[in-house]
Amino acid sequence: MNEVNFAKLRLAVAGASGRMGHMLIEAVSAAEDCIFAGALDIAASPAINVDALQYMGKQSGVLVTDDLRRGLANAQVMMDFTRPEGTLAHLQVCRELGVKAVIGTTGFSDAQKAEIAEIAKDIAIVMSPNMSVGVNVTFKLLEMAAKALSTGYDIEVVETHHRHKIDAPSGTALKMGEVMADALGRNLKDNGVFERYGVTGPRDASSIGFSTIRGGDVIGDHTVIFAGTGERIEISHKASSREYYAKGSLMAARFLVGKSNGLYDMFDVLNLR
Repeated sequence: MNEVNFAKLRLAVAGASGRMGHMLIEAVSAAEDCIFAGALDIAASPAINVDALQYMGKQSGVLVTDDLRRGLANAQVMMDFTRPEGTLAHLQVCRELGVKAVIGTTGFSDAQKAEIAEIAKDIAIVMSPNMSVGVNVTFKLLEMAAKALSTGYDIEVVETHHRHKIDAPSGTALKMGEVMADALGRNLKDNGVFERYGVTGPRDASSIGFSTIRGGDVIGDHTVIFAGTGERIEISHKASSREYYAKGSLMAARFLVGKSNGLYDMFDVLNLR
């Protein structure tokens, strides 16, 4: 039995008491080819030193800890959907211990992204603002649509999330904008429009607009509008469960098996290049 277990993929989850943390823990625990090997959270969390599945009335045998080295000691891959500063601290310890990482955290600055790229020279990392297979297929569709509708169509991205989300636009919305800007030979930093108020003047044909809605318990809705003269094309993805983010994260963790270093995304995992 020990030999079989050793062959399974050993996964640790950061942000273990959060909504996404719970979903990841449940997915890892249910996966026949994986072992739930560690649970991390901040020191102030009431879940510290409590079994990671106690909230479900179950026992996993894994206690939530704020000691990064302890929580990662038995893991091959860490799964992290927390906040930028926390993720970077976790990755430094991952590099020290040789633990690979699946990163779904959003809101990184350019400097923080550069730091992650540097860490990826030593360990293998899959980083994506959205781990859903459906969302990443949507990214590919948007790339194709942007190329085909490169002239005569105005592009607007509308995203809706729950009231607790702290960054805007969402990482997924920004990734959509980046995918389309790249397809059009543009730079989202130059062409993205994130605020409109007052007399804004006519729309710049090269711009990509963003609208953000926050409210209720919406997990994540994204719609991209290609508005032409006489027609309008809309490509949407609507999430009704975080389960699909967790499933995609497991796919990403499996993808890392056998990889020693490098920075990858879900296009690599899904072979969408």
